[in-house]
Amino acid sequence: MAAAAETPEHAPEHARDYVGIALAYAKAAVADRKGKRFCKWVRLAAKRHLDDLKRARSDRRWPFAFDPWHGNDVCDFIEKLPHIEGQWDTATITLEPAQVFWLVCVFGWRRRSDGRRRFTNVYVEVARKNAKSTLTAGVVLYCFTCEGEPAPYVFIGATTGAQAQKVFHPARMMAAKTPAMCEAFGLTVWAKSITEPGGGYIQTITSKASSQDGHNPHVGVLDELHAHRDRALHDVIRSAFGARKAPLFWKITTAGFNTNGVCYEQRRLITKILEGARVADHYFGIIYTLDTADDYGDGRPDDDPFDESTWGKANPLLGVSVQLDELRGFAIEAQASPESEGEFKTKRLNMWLNAASAWLNMARWLACADPSLAWEDFDGLDCYVGCDLADKDDITALVLAAFDAEGRLLVKPVFYLPEAILAEATHAEGEDDVPYRTWAKEKHLRLTPGDWVDHNEVERQIVEWIERFAVRHVTGDQFSAFQAMAVRLNERFGSPDRPIASILHKNAKSVTDPAKDLEARVKSGPKRFRHDGNPVLNWMASNAVVSRYVNGTIIPKKETPMSANKIDGIDAAINAIAPVAVPGEPDTALSIPENYEVPLL
Repeated sequence: MAAAAETPEHAPEHARDYVGIALAYAKAAVADRKGKRFCKWVRLAAKRHLDDLKRARSDRRWPFAFDPWHGNDVCDFIEKLPHIEGQWDTATITLEPAQVFWLVCVFGWRRRSDGRRRFTNVYVEVARKNAKSTLTAGVVLYCFTCEGEPAPYVFIGATTGAQAQKVFHPARMMAAKTPAMCEAFGLTVWAKSITEPGGGYIQTITSKASSQDGHNPHVGVLDELHAHRDRALHDVIRSAFGARKAPLFWKITTAGFNTNGVCYEQRRLITKILEGARVADHYFGIIYTLDTADDYGDGRPDDDPFDESTWGKANPLLGVSVQLDELRGFAIEAQASPESEGEFKTKRLNMWLNAASAWLNMARWLACADPSLAWEDFDGLDCYVGCDLADKDDITALVLAAFDAEGRLLVKPVFYLPEAILAEATHAEGEDDVPYRTWAKEKHLRLTPGDWVDHNEVERQIVEWIERFAVRHVTGDQFSAFQAMAVRLNERFGSPDRPIASILHKNAKSVTDPAKDLEARVKSGPKRFRHDGNPVLNWMASNAVVSRYVNGTIIPKKETPMSANKIDGIDAAINAIAPVAVPGEPDTALSIPENYEVPLL
């Protein structure tokens, strides 16, 4: 570790072994394989911490290491702060194991290069009354006083001034009731701010984001992120961190109803990180909620929201700041009123309503990954090509698929993106943008010149596969670009009675069979499905949701029509296996373009 990350000289000992408490909490969560006490996302967050501890010990080249002193120090500081409301057994705060775990992870993990915090983004989603605002107030004061940041600016943001006060008021009262801290750090407590001698301050901001530009915060807090109708304030704070070496963006929330907003977007990002579909070492996230059947995909049922044995999974402070009798009362009301039921599920059990179900179980998908899968593995096999063409602002996906001697499906993708897309601000790879640049650098994504996908290059790749492998069929979507390509491929490689290229019409009737085949193979694991672990395809698999209809048909789709989370590689895989998965005559689902006239541009 760099000197900055080492225990400060002559540092006082801490009151408790908080790092040990966090470690015990993580081990208990990981050991709860049946999900009796901890939900999937808590278990995965705990596993991430334990796995990272092993990696930090064994791989000195990994840029992060864990420093117990920092993990202990933040907890010790917060436990010296006073309670500001209610009746408690102690005059000062006593942290619960879940809270200790969050703090130890966020502040204990450091960068080897300079000793600063590893995590710059934090997302904590937990049911109401689990003291997240009070804890956040303690974090604000710690970062303001103890991180040695010159002129630390701290912004506490929310949709309204009253909501922002939920964090600022406790911070202000804690400071006012701790004169020793104010004297030690030179703090002045004002009605609407807290200041320090170097010019730093803590203050609130609201969602009128246009007036918030020009700041350079050390810490940005967003309270009840689910209530933000747009992403303006979130993006203003995120973009304002530029000159800070170790900023902290701390986001806390309960569940809500708006699955098209910035909060659910952040939640989905965290679930992808925890499942391993995205790598983002600067993000810490944890979600306390009930489990659903889709979370595991192993046949276990949804948790029953009216079974009180499940309530602790969403309420880690049950019995402390959340009382069982109170939850029982809310449950009785919820069973008598649909409106109360929605409130009970979202606010007391932290369950998002109106959320589309994720389609493919990512733990099983990643278990099917085999980075050693090579193009040579397709030699001598009957192969199928799936294509999902894009034009300007989307990814074009090609998938080569084959079935080996054991009947296992092999899938290896190629992705294309116009070079100009990387120059656009929305894809400049900020804290939570899609890492197109990284994928391109690592050769997982091919860039084509200009601002349009070069379909000639895509067609050249298909031709190369046809000439090298035993390609039996090429299947694409019904849009004009592929129709023209299909005509040329049929003229060159097909025959009137055996065309090599056809179109799969994207509707539930046509897509159901290949989609269900892929779904079943993923559930069965590596014995029936193998892909090369391409991170772009992993990301797309994690993005896919599915509509299921009463007649048994399904259709995979993006979370929302305008979502930046693509599924083109999954569509291409479905297209690839459609010729062997779709029953009946070709014209029931697959159509052959004949006498197609390429439109003039």
